[in-house]
Amino acid sequence: MSRKRIRSRNTAVFSHHAEEIAETARLNIAALSIVGFVLLICTRLFFLMVLQHAFYTALAAGSHTLYEQLFPDRGSVYVQDSRTGEEFPLAINKDVFTIFVDTRNIKNEEQATHVVDAFASVFAYTDEQKTDVFSRINGRDDPYEPIEKDVEEKIVDTLKEQDLPGVGFVRHAVRFYPETTLAAQTIGFVGKTDDGSDIGRYGIEGYWQEDLAGSGGFLEASKSLGGGVIPFATKSFKPAKDGSDILLTLDRTVQYKACERMRAAMEEYGATSASLVILDPKTGAIRAMCSLPDFDPNMYSKVEDVRAYNNTTIFTPYEPGSIFKPMAMAAALNEEDVTPDTYFYDSGSVDANCTKPIKNANDKVYKDSTMTGVLENSINTGMVFVVTKLGKHPFMSYLESFGFGVKSGVRLDSEISGTIDSLYVNKNDTIDCYTATASFGQGITVTPLQMVSALSAIANNGTMMKPYIVQEVRHPDGKIDRTTPTISKKVVSQRAASLLSAMLVRVIDSGQAGAASVPGYYIAGKTGTAQIAGPGGYSDETNHSFIGFGPVDDPKFVMIVKFEKPQRAYSVSTAAPVFSDIASFLMDYYHIPPGK
Repeated sequence: MSRKRIRSRNTAVFSHHAEEIAETARLNIAALSIVGFVLLICTRLFFLMVLQHAFYTALAAGSHTLYEQLFPDRGSVYVQDSRTGEEFPLAINKDVFTIFVDTRNIKNEEQATHVVDAFASVFAYTDEQKTDVFSRINGRDDPYEPIEKDVEEKIVDTLKEQDLPGVGFVRHAVRFYPETTLAAQTIGFVGKTDDGSDIGRYGIEGYWQEDLAGSGGFLEASKSLGGGVIPFATKSFKPAKDGSDILLTLDRTVQYKACERMRAAMEEYGATSASLVILDPKTGAIRAMCSLPDFDPNMYSKVEDVRAYNNTTIFTPYEPGSIFKPMAMAAALNEEDVTPDTYFYDSGSVDANCTKPIKNANDKVYKDSTMTGVLENSINTGMVFVVTKLGKHPFMSYLESFGFGVKSGVRLDSEISGTIDSLYVNKNDTIDCYTATASFGQGITVTPLQMVSALSAIANNGTMMKPYIVQEVRHPDGKIDRTTPTISKKVVSQRAASLLSAMLVRVIDSGQAGAASVPGYYIAGKTGTAQIAGPGGYSDETNHSFIGFGPVDDPKFVMIVKFEKPQRAYSVSTAAPVFSDIASFLMDYYHIPPGK
C-alpha cells in the first residue's frame, strides 16, 4: 500500500472522530442549557410560591387585602379587674366608612335629588346642606366626591340597601375609646402629624407610640400600562407588622369609683383640679390614677384648655406640705436619732435662719409633746427639731433614696421629676432655712406619684417597689413581655417602718385626721395643707392632700388624694373624708375583713 493511500485513510478516520467529539459537545451543551433553564424556572417558582407567597396571596385577594398587608393595625390597650384578671378594652380600633359619590354615574338631576334625599334622611341635613351636596354630585365628571367621613357601619348598611347610583363606601379604622373619659390622661389619644399620619399623644398612646403603631409594609413592583402589577417583573414585598397590645395594671372598677368620687368632691369644694393615685405597696402596681378635669379622647380636639391633656399625678409637681413629714420622721427613726416617745417642747416658733421664725399653723403652741404628738398635731417646729437631730446631709440622702428629685420611671409620656434642689444651695451640713422648711414639705416639690411611691416603702416594711402601670406587652408574633415587680430600694428598716406606721395610725385615731378613718380598720395617714408659692411669695391659696395606707397589719393599698385651691380652709375637711370614702370602698371591693 502506498504511503499516499495510508495518509488519506488516516485523515478520514481523524475527521470522523473529530465530528463525533463535536457532536457530543453540542449535545452536552444542549443538555446543560436545558438543565440550566429548568433550574432557573424552579428557582423562579420557589421565589414566587414561597418567598413572595404573601404578596401574591394579597394580590389575588384584591386591593383591600393588599392594603391591609401594607398598613399595620394599631395595638389595643386594656384595663382589668385586678381580682379576677378579666380584661376590658380602653383603646381599640373601630371600622368606619367614608361615603363618596362617583358623579359620572349620576345620569340626571332626578337621580342626584334621589341620592341627596337618601343622605338627608340619615344625616339630618338642613336645606342648605342638601343644596351643597346636590351641587357637588350633579357635576357628572368626578369619580370621587367625598360626602361624609367616619360613618358608622349601621348607617352604611342602611344606605347600601337603597342601591343608590354612584354611591360608594371606603372602610378604614379610627382609634376608639369605649370608656370615654375613664383614665383619659393615662391613656392619652391618637392625633395627627402635619402630613396627616396617626401618632400617639400623651400617656400610654404617646410613650408607647412605636410599639402600638407597628411598622408599615413595603411594595415595589413594575406596572403595566393599565396600572396592574406585572407578575414576573422585578419587585420586593414586605408585609406590615401590626402593633403590640398592652395590658395596664389599672383596675377598671377602682379607677371609675375613685375618679367619680374625686370629681364630685372637686365640684363640691370648688377646687380647680384634683389628683389621685392608688398603688399596691407590695408590687408597685398602680390600680387607679385620676387627673381632673379630664376629657374624652374620642373628642380630644374639643377641649377648652389643652392643659386638660396633662396627667397631674406625674406632670404637676407641687409643695406637698405636711404629708411630707412622715418622710423626715422615717429617716430619723431609722437612724435612731428619735423614737416615737422622744420628748419635744414646742414654744410655738423656731429660728431656722429664715427671714422670719418658723411657726405652726394658726400660730398654735403645743408645749410638751413627743414625736408621735408632732405627727398627730402636725407641729412644724417639731419637724425642724427632727431634721436637726438627723442632720442635713443624712436628710438629703434619705430623700434621694425615697425617690424625690428624680422621675419615678413609670412608662407614661410627660413625667416630671419635681425638685429638691433648694437643699443643695448651701453645701455645708448646717440646718439652713431650706432644710428646715423641707422637713414639713415646703420649698421642695413632688408629684403625687412620687409621694405615694415613697410612702409605699413604709407600708411595705421599709422596701420601696418600683411603680409600674404596664403589666404586659403582647407582641404580634405571640411573645409577651411581662413586668416583674422590682425592688427600687430598701429605704428604712422593718422596725422603723413599723414604728412610723403605728404613729400614723395615731394621727387618724387620736390626732387631727379623724375624718380619714375607716370604721373597723387600722388606717395610717397624714393630712397636708400647703400654701401655694407665687412670684411675690406664698399666697393665701392652698393645696390640700391626704396620704395613707391600709389595713396597717397587711396593707392592700397606698393612696394619695389631692385638691388644688379648694374653697375650704384645711385638708381635714376636704381630702381626708374623700380618702375615707374611697378606702371604705376598697375594703369592700377586695373583701378585706375588719381587724379592729
